[in-house]
Amino acid sequence: MNGHSDSDVPLSECACGHSAAGGPHTHSPMSGRRVGFCLSDKKRRKIGLDAFADICAGHGVEVVEIDLSKPLGPQGPFNVIVHKLSDVIVEAEHDSQSQQLLANFQSYVSANPSTVILDPLPAMSQLLDRFVSYRIMTKLHNSLQDWHICSPPYLEIHSASDLPSLQQALMTQGLSFPLICKTRVAHGARSHEMSVIFSAASLAVVQPPCVLQSFVNHGAVLHKVFVVGDRHFCVERPSLKNFPSGPSDRETIFFNSHQVSKPESSSDLTALDEQMPCLPPPSSEAVAALVRELRVLLDMTLFGVDIIINIHTHTLTVIDINIFPGYEGVPQFFPSLLSHIESVLAKQASAGPQPTAQTTGGPSATSTGLSDASGTEQGLLSSAS
Repeated sequence: MNGHSDSDVPLSECACGHSAAGGPHTHSPMSGRRVGFCLSDKKRRKIGLDAFADICAGHGVEVVEIDLSKPLGPQGPFNVIVHKLSDVIVEAEHDSQSQQLLANFQSYVSANPSTVILDPLPAMSQLLDRFVSYRIMTKLHNSLQDWHICSPPYLEIHSASDLPSLQQALMTQGLSFPLICKTRVAHGARSHEMSVIFSAASLAVVQPPCVLQSFVNHGAVLHKVFVVGDRHFCVERPSLKNFPSGPSDRETIFFNSHQVSKPESSSDLTALDEQMPCLPPPSSEAVAALVRELRVLLDMTLFGVDIIINIHTHTLTVIDINIFPGYEGVPQFFPSLLSHIESVLAKQASAGPQPTAQTTGGPSATSTGLSDASGTEQGLLSSAS
């Protein structure tokens, strides 16, 4: 594993530096291949797609920005499509325009089964639902117990009818105060709005559907693992400070996780109250084992994992899994993404035409279409489970 600390240098500048060192490839075996990118304007700017397109051009790979509002057929053909359709899927619950955008995408995928999709829609959609992604995290207990990897106890709260029996459910599931409360939908601005609850009396702030998760003291350090194909990178970020274990009369803390854990964040919530020695970084072997397991469980190759180190047990604790993250602080992102695309294209070429099956960049092939492109958000999320 390559470990890197955060940097204020934009991704595009870091990647361009690495590209220049490697030099352009004028006779690449990938010449003539076309890679479509289906990203929001914000995501496109964040990863620096224009700079990445220049690097790809030096390797004979053409990058095409896909306009989902138009049929994809005339924009193609595409050997690979890289996308982050999270916004579209979530908004399709209530927005007919988003439903049409999703239908346009799925129409092309159905008509072009040899196009590699990074990552398959059903695989990506499961991470939009914390109920589903936390069940996946729980599976890590058994498969990775030799590496001392776990996830905190959690409780799914589906509706207001769950609230009267909430205290008993917390005890049954082994949760302890303080608790972190997170929205069920793991995408969009609201998904970053969280709270720390310190007592049973404060559970009235819970708004279903949501997840309650035991808070684990971790020395205010979050380790973000960024996965790109068969490579991964670990970057440190600020995180919530330690709190005394057990219930207390402390008022509920409301916070935005995105703001707290930005590379440049400076907050009272991340300042440790006591002098505490630095925790050891996560074992590179353990992180590698975790990433290998998640690639199989998720059937994805572009994702992030948030892990913390328990200050008492030093156990590596998985607290969230993220769709196609920002890769901030990973200067090797562009070369790694290009290498992954080239690897996927090489596998596709060696496998030959596959007219009846959808090829993916993950460890196993899955169907790409969601069960109902115009369904509700709940239906889309449920179809992934």
